Amino acid sequence: MKAQVFRGVNQLSFEEIPVPQVETDEVLVQVQVVGLCQSDIKKIRYPLYEPPRIFGHETAGIIAAVGSEVRGWQVGQRVAVMHHIPCMRCAYCLNENFSMCDVYKNISTTAGFNASGGGFAEYVKVPGHIVQNGGLIAIPDEISFEEASFVEPTNCCLKAVKKAQIAPGQTVLITGAGPIGLMFVMLVKYFGAKAIATDLLPSRIEKALNVGAEAAFDARDPDLAAKIHAITDGLGVDVTLLAVPSDKAFFQALDCTRKGGKILFFAEFPDELEIPINPNILYRREIDLMGSYSSSYRLQALSADIVFHRRIDVSALISDRYPLKDLSAAVEQAIAPSADTYKILIYP
Repeated sequence: MKAQVFRGVNQLSFEEIPVPQVETDEVLVQVQVVGLCQSDIKKIRYPLYEPPRIFGHETAGIIAAVGSEVRGWQVGQRVAVMHHIPCMRCAYCLNENFSMCDVYKNISTTAGFNASGGGFAEYVKVPGHIVQNGGLIAIPDEISFEEASFVEPTNCCLKAVKKAQIAPGQTVLITGAGPIGLMFVMLVKYFGAKAIATDLLPSRIEKALNVGAEAAFDARDPDLAAKIHAITDGLGVDVTLLAVPSDKAFFQALDCTRKGGKILFFAEFPDELEIPINPNILYRREIDLMGSYSSSYRLQALSADIVFHRRIDVSALISDRYPLKDLSAAVEQAIAPSADTYKILIYP
């Protein structure tokens, strides 16, 4: 089969490799589409993992083979694939910190080499632990593979929305109107809150309004905080979701978030970046700082329900489609997006 093999920093090699052989408790999925995620891009561009590996994890496809011990799944079924499932027994899982679980972190779907998602290939193998514990989700007939590939990123965003306890009637600032920021706009609106978005690109500011934001501003606007306070009767927003790794965005969040509000870090910042802050700002204004990383097992069914019943319009986020052989070009476009670049999908 063909696969895009990570051979080193910024080195993707389109190669012919063996189709993974399934064990008795495993399932093989023929990949139909896989989303290009910012985390994939970071793994390709920075020395975070030893090569060789095959990345890609927002995967939807068709079951091509099942092990002899597998029950409940058959060749030909259309499935969305979750690339991580927690153990449900460790201290992290018992506290519902599923993404901190060692099993969650270390057992993944694979197309070969060290298991790393494997979606950037024609076939991906799903380990028994994932098969047996809900990591395959049947796709309804009326839902496209493209839509189904959004179940995993929807889960990640939904986890952040739930963690920040966003509720009807609240106002939420979303910094960054890329594909993740736009999904936040949709989810915030779906749960009855009002979304305000910021970005640097006029096209993305307009897109945020089109998908449901109450207001959207240029992040460089020197009057941003004043405008947001005017919209919120002088209080500031209840929650800010940081969907871009920017220290400037964080300080804007401090200016725009009300007393007693929350600021949630969703984007991963560069390791070398440090943000100086006077702790009295948090103490006196009772600002909660929190982070949200990856998906939540508890929200898997709700995420699928939101996508499969089209409670948000994930198709509106798709801007580009690339064949697998052109993955490097897709990555370059994501790094330097055009005015109309949003979610990029990859086809084997």
